[in-house]
Amino acid sequence: MVVKLENSLIKEWDGYKGRPFLISGPCSAESEEQVLETAKLLAQIREVTIFRAGIWKPRTRPSSFEGVGVAGLKWLRKVKQETGLLVATEVANEKHVYEALKYGVDLLWIGARTSVNPFTVQEIADALKGVDVMVCVKNPINPDIELWIGAIERVAKAGIKKLAAVHRGFSSYEKTTYRNQPNWQLPIELRRRIPDLPIICDPSHIAGAREYLYEIAQKAMDLNFDGLMIESHINPDQALSDASQQLTPNDLKELLSRLILRNASPLDPKLLDILGELRQQIDVFDDHLIDLMEQRMKVSETIGQYKKENNITILQSARWEEVVKRAMTKGLAKGLSPELIDTIFKAIHQESINRQMRVMNNGIENHNHSEPK
Repeated sequence: MVVKLENSLIKEWDGYKGRPFLISGPCSAESEEQVLETAKLLAQIREVTIFRAGIWKPRTRPSSFEGVGVAGLKWLRKVKQETGLLVATEVANEKHVYEALKYGVDLLWIGARTSVNPFTVQEIADALKGVDVMVCVKNPINPDIELWIGAIERVAKAGIKKLAAVHRGFSSYEKTTYRNQPNWQLPIELRRRIPDLPIICDPSHIAGAREYLYEIAQKAMDLNFDGLMIESHINPDQALSDASQQLTPNDLKELLSRLILRNASPLDPKLLDILGELRQQIDVFDDHLIDLMEQRMKVSETIGQYKKENNITILQSARWEEVVKRAMTKGLAKGLSPELIDTIFKAIHQESINRQMRVMNNGIENHNHSEPK
């Protein structure tokens, strides 16, 4: 299902300077001096369109720095006056919206801890009705595309025209290289579902460490994201929140200079023909994959019928371990990544279990339906 939103593209926003649309500034506004010094340096970077700073910080632990509150909004207003940059901050409830608008904040973003709650998003959307302001909706902390789209739709229905999504990664219990898992397939699916919606990547929150910012930013550009939100602080190591994922304005400038911006579509007609032929081959292979999946699932259903007739449990852990081990060994030998093999075979296994469950329950359901009410 493709969702239609009446939103403007980033290039129509005030202050647009070209791709990538760049939002930068400290994780938190800590002092007037820190905010203004950082903003003045960022204003010298051509790509920076909007200065960001957290005013209210929804922290995991109450003992953490939770922002300076309304006082910081005065500093943002001063940034606008002295640098000409537009300014942005996060809002987590309707009161934040009213306060930010009072001080002329140009862009409001709804954070991951807020977008996960439809009740709170609706309250924010109600506060935005009739307001001409830019709004970004970050993905929920859990990888739920419907929840993300729902939050975007609520804001769009409030009449907000200048709207974008922000991909900031997803929380995971497992310890991994990055602070939050990128799960790139979700923003890719969001682009398919809402083609005209600008998508901005937040490498800072995905990475959690400045040494990974460039590789994530480049991946976002390679995937044709519209912009980046990267945290920058005058003295990152002394930051009161998320120090490890911020970088100095000078380091930001250096990162941007290394980014390779690719064309969204081929310009050479010959290349277009070559790609067309290769894509036809992909389509043929995809058709074969679907046919093979169908045949495999029919075999799984047959196995399920034998298990049912012989009173055998569906899950056979030893057999599943054998399948995974064999697939991993063969896949790695053919140059496939372990992530691909693991993802595909987990999905196949789950579908096989679902089909065998239906076989097992078929007789039970028919028996229940035949009983007198």
